[in-house]
Amino acid sequence: MKKLILAAALALGVTPALAQGGKPYAGHELAKLAKVSMEQAEAIALKARPGTIKDRELEKEKGGSGLRYTFDVVGADGKKYEVGVDAADGKVLENGLDNDKD
Repeated sequence: MKKLILAAALALGVTPALAQGGKPYAGHELAKLAKVSMEQAEAIALKARPGTIKDRELEKEKGGSGLRYTFDVVGADGKKYEVGVDAADGKVLENGLDNDKD
């Protein structure tokens, strides 16, 4: 049944996140400019920094193509890392400890 609902939602142009009851990620309106999908970028980020993605966004930022996915990843060590993936070619642009104090 879930597959049928997801297929119908996709046919209507609803994103997978919305079809599954999730909210769109920050910057989702820029997705039409990206050559790499959010799902592909997530896989790249988790390969570079294994862990659990806690936040995701797509933003215009200097470096690379100027459009990047940014992920907050909590590693096995419990620390929060920021991983940036270029939305044009999938290259990892950033992979280090997140210095945000939030």
